[in-house]
Amino acid sequence: MFDLFWRSVAIGIGGTVLMDIWALFLYLVAGQSKPNWGPVGRWFWHLRTGKVLHDTIAKAEPYAHEQALGWISHYAVGIAYGILLVAFTGPAWLAAPTFLPAWIVGIVTIGAGWFLLQPGLGLGWAASKLPNANMVRFLNFVSHTVFAAGMYGTALLLA
Repeated sequence: MFDLFWRSVAIGIGGTVLMDIWALFLYLVAGQSKPNWGPVGRWFWHLRTGKVLHDTIAKAEPYAHEQALGWISHYAVGIAYGILLVAFTGPAWLAAPTFLPAWIVGIVTIGAGWFLLQPGLGLGWAASKLPNANMVRFLNFVSHTVFAAGMYGTALLLA
């Protein structure tokens, strides 16, 4: 059981690392802005007071360590998704991983961003308040597919 847990954690970290490498690639090659985990850290900080939805997170009271909290939260959520993947697929999947279950989890997790995080940051449901909402949604889909590939690849390495 302990081994299952640590392998699940590693799978979540592996997916998150590949997602971050993808973001760096988009920054270097396509001119996308680097991910800024500060607003996410601020959002997580305000959750302790029960405040989930913000008109804009930029107007919420700043937190001195929001960038660090954002990064920690980013990886904690990735780890949670790795644990969920293994919980749903079981030890048999760890012995012989396939891409489809990882991809399904990766795609389903877009919902947390669209219907919790983005409205929480004041971006609207599925980034609907942004002028480039469809592009954001497409990039969310691609990024979460990359996350799934990272979870799958890490599972292969651990098998």
